[in-house]
Amino acid sequence: MLPSETASLVPVPTDMPQAAAFRRTISNPLKLRLFMLRSLPMAYLAGLRIREITPARATVTVPFKYLTKNPFRSIYFACLSMAAEMASGVLAMMNTSSGAPVSMLVVGMEAEFSKKAVGLIAFTSEDGLRIAQAIAESRATGEGRTVVCTSTGIDESGDTVAVFRITWSFRAKKQ
Repeated sequence: MLPSETASLVPVPTDMPQAAAFRRTISNPLKLRLFMLRSLPMAYLAGLRIREITPARATVTVPFKYLTKNPFRSIYFACLSMAAEMASGVLAMMNTSSGAPVSMLVVGMEAEFSKKAVGLIAFTSEDGLRIAQAIAESRATGEGRTVVCTSTGIDESGDTVAVFRITWSFRAKKQ
């Protein structure tokens, strides 16, 4: 069993003021576009948008358009993986925005594709509380923690097009 999967007595604040401020900032379309242009230019070009972000979950959309298409008239898998990673990544960034610095890194990814991705695809990750717990444990112990986050992509008709499992590693930085 992984350390982040064990029961822990480390308290996890449900919603810190810094996390709420992060959500307000990232939910502003202009500020999100400026952030992506500066830090995630490919996500900016692909047209990724944050539809929802709460302490527990985040939803990121990716459109089918010229820059995201593949030769098979669907969304290129790399664009889908960008949106899936961003859904869990914004939850991680929200939880690292307050407290002692924590490094975060994707250390693994697995994907299953079940339907052709056309139109607007919405990826949702509901792992915010598990991410918060892992970060709190890492800050308390100084040891790294991993979390496998699931991002499920749903098309406009409500069908699942892909499921990504992204493994994040979190380690509190030494001060």
